[in-house]
Amino acid sequence: MTETLFNLTGKVAVVSGAAQGMGRATALAVAQQGADVVLIDRNLEGAEATCEQIRYLGRRTLVTQTNVSDPAAIAELFQQVDTEFGHVDFLGNIAGDGCLSKPEDLTIDDLHRVLQNLVVGRFAMCQEAGRRMLNQRRGSIMNIGSLASSTALGRGHIAYSMAMGAVVQMTRELSTEWSYRGVRVNCVTPAQVVNPSLTARMQDDPTLEGRFLRGIPAGRMGQPQDIAGLAVLLASDASEWITGAIIPMDGGNMAMNAGGTPGHEERAVQSFRSEQR
Repeated sequence: MTETLFNLTGKVAVVSGAAQGMGRATALAVAQQGADVVLIDRNLEGAEATCEQIRYLGRRTLVTQTNVSDPAAIAELFQQVDTEFGHVDFLGNIAGDGCLSKPEDLTIDDLHRVLQNLVVGRFAMCQEAGRRMLNQRRGSIMNIGSLASSTALGRGHIAYSMAMGAVVQMTRELSTEWSYRGVRVNCVTPAQVVNPSLTARMQDDPTLEGRFLRGIPAGRMGQPQDIAGLAVLLASDASEWITGAIIPMDGGNMAMNAGGTPGHEERAVQSFRSEQR
């Protein structure tokens, strides 16, 4: 029963950001369950490395450096997918860039760039995949959003948060429009997941990781592999009645009141008091 529910044999997944992080973890996870995978990333060397692992599993692959901010390039990509594979069953809509700036200093050009990448580009990916899924009356889209879509992060995230708010609402609208026609659309909203850019920021500011952890009751940062189970679930028939969902992947961050104290912090306080005796 379980093997059938999560079996992706014969399905084709399109995954952006496949060179590293959650994109790579998603691509590998669906391939391990039997899917052929289209790997998109501007980091071609990294995407090829992911590709090699997937080919080792015996799956078919296609690697491309498609600019996921450019709707024309995205349309060309899906035409290539039509030629190579003939159908699309799952979209992992993951790649995207933000921009850190104080609101009073954010340039309109930078705002346009972030919105083009995270909103227009992601919509174009959904639109191209969705058209094909609608024709076959079956398919699943997993957008990656952020807790920044629902709560304010501060720290110069205004452009990113605005864009992610749009991604969440786009997910709801597409689900409402498409679900009765067989296409499911969901959004995963991670808290801080370790990646090279976040690692660099934490190295620049040694207090940053501790500040993040104070808001995560699970007591650890996210790791790219944390997306793997969700990706397989959402790509598979196991989730055929899950659509329009905004799914936190955050170690309990959203559940905790802003003034709450996570258990691991309480334990740390008790340990500190014991050491002072």
